[in-house]
Amino acid sequence: MFNLTVSEELKSRCPEYRGAAVYAEVTNTPFCEGLWLEINAFTQELRAADSTDSIKLQPAIAATREAYKRCGKDPSRYRPSAEALRRRLLRGLELYRIDTLVDLINLVSLRTGYSIGGFDADKIQGTDLCLGIGRADEPFEGIGRGMLNIEGLPVYRDAAGGIGTPTSDHERTKMDLGTRHILAIINGYDGDAARLQQAAEMTQELLRKYVSSDGGTVHLFG
Repeated sequence: MFNLTVSEELKSRCPEYRGAAVYAEVTNTPFCEGLWLEINAFTQELRAADSTDSIKLQPAIAATREAYKRCGKDPSRYRPSAEALRRRLLRGLELYRIDTLVDLINLVSLRTGYSIGGFDADKIQGTDLCLGIGRADEPFEGIGRGMLNIEGLPVYRDAAGGIGTPTSDHERTKMDLGTRHILAIINGYDGDAARLQQAAEMTQELLRKYVSSDGGTVHLFG
């Protein structure tokens, strides 16, 4: 398992931060019908109950947006991924179908409002991951986004540099059909330990159902 820490710089701006990491051995697939039945059911529930104006009020999303402001980023220009996913559905668009691991992480993020980093654990350099704040001109290639300006964004760094922000993860450590070990980091800027634990257990449940024999292990930190 990885050693996950929070930098003093991040703690001083976001003292409420709590994280949960789920590590599991997995077998990825291009598509999972059962998982997409769950995604489609959630999509219908969201569209019936929510609007684009109310997304910002969801507790986990509101807390992540506030963290962006404290770290120096405009959350309306660089949206947290959980907010962006909900906005996409509420605009009448469908989610992209990537692969089962990515789709699974997206579902947990949609349900909980937490922005979740999903990494191929075997591509992470070293065993230490530290959550800090992005610096000016720090190189970061977002998945499907090209070079991303992460100055003022919370960012996880391994021995080689940044691998994940709540807006986008890095191409270098992204999951694909060859992924055999996943590290999912759930970012709880609301500081709600009970809700964070529920999100971790939800992740484990979906992993057991669709890609993993035992759902892996959970580590709480922060």
